Amino acid sequence: MDDLLRCCYGFGSGASKTFALFSIFLLISIANAAFSNLTTIPFNQGYSPLFGDGNLVRSPDGKGVRLLLDRFTGSGFISSNLYKHGFFSANIKLPSDYTAGICVAFYTSNGDVFEKSHDELDFEFLGNLEGKPWRFQTNLYGNGSTNRGREERYRLWFDPSKEFHRYSILWTANKTVFYIDEVPIREVVKNDAMGGDYPSKPMSLYTTIWDASNWATSGGRYKVNYKYAPFVAEFKDLVLEGCPTDPIEQVSAAADVCAEKDAYLDSQDYAIMTRKRRQAMRWFRQRFMYYSYCYDTLRYPVPPPECVISRDEKQRFKDTGRLKFGGSHHKQSRQSKRRSRVPISSSASNSNM
Repeated sequence: MDDLLRCCYGFGSGASKTFALFSIFLLISIANAAFSNLTTIPFNQGYSPLFGDGNLVRSPDGKGVRLLLDRFTGSGFISSNLYKHGFFSANIKLPSDYTAGICVAFYTSNGDVFEKSHDELDFEFLGNLEGKPWRFQTNLYGNGSTNRGREERYRLWFDPSKEFHRYSILWTANKTVFYIDEVPIREVVKNDAMGGDYPSKPMSLYTTIWDASNWATSGGRYKVNYKYAPFVAEFKDLVLEGCPTDPIEQVSAAADVCAEKDAYLDSQDYAIMTRKRRQAMRWFRQRFMYYSYCYDTLRYPVPPPECVISRDEKQRFKDTGRLKFGGSHHKQSRQSKRRSRVPISSSASNSNM
């Protein structure tokens, strides 16, 4: 709520600021009951370190973790199981001050199992110059369709480095929904024309912090400056709700269990897109989304089949098809795990941009 009262993060002053404050309060109040009874689990019960040696620090109560990026390495963790659909959620606080070139990612993937046909769902938080706001993007890949990125980029109505905020991904057989603080910000509904582009195979939950100097801030213009290291991202109140599944040996008994879990996920309050939640999502997207692949005619002269084209949005985004993207996390996670404790680069560490 403190960030809500300091809503100058991206807004002007006077009447426009008052309207923004009122609108954001309504946006948050519409949907927050859906997340009031989430079941959280301790870190050791559902996750394991992925890479980063000592740069992963567990909280004293075992319910959270800090991920650090320094000149030697980033860090990350992974869920102990793969899940056939699920609800994945965490309260996250991002690094502060100068964060250009940094990417903090909260995502699902099965790239370690299906290297050439992996699926992926992404939250990617993109650092910035000191005093400039964090931005973030969501993305979706299915069956190795990394040449058909489905990125959307957004601003936030708060400073994500000041307090914890909840970020969530709901993935079912029929739709995927991304949430921030109980507000749905993006919904992808599966249709037949998508074919294998909709994620369908069991995935793990990953969380990482890493050096994305080549693309994360202003298309790579501003690099990570290790004078400000270590960069710290914090995670707590972790939620893993899904059907643990062997990605290779999916026997019929397991399929029956997952059918029950699928039905459970579909019945949860957060999975029901009410009229008020659609209003909240529409309000967010009108004011905070600044790029959508659906309107990027340079990449897609014909919009992908799941896109629902709005005439007003098409006009608003007609000149936005010139952004630089980082691609799939599958490649990045493999590089990160292979990286030794050797300084990442002298040019990046000495950058003062």
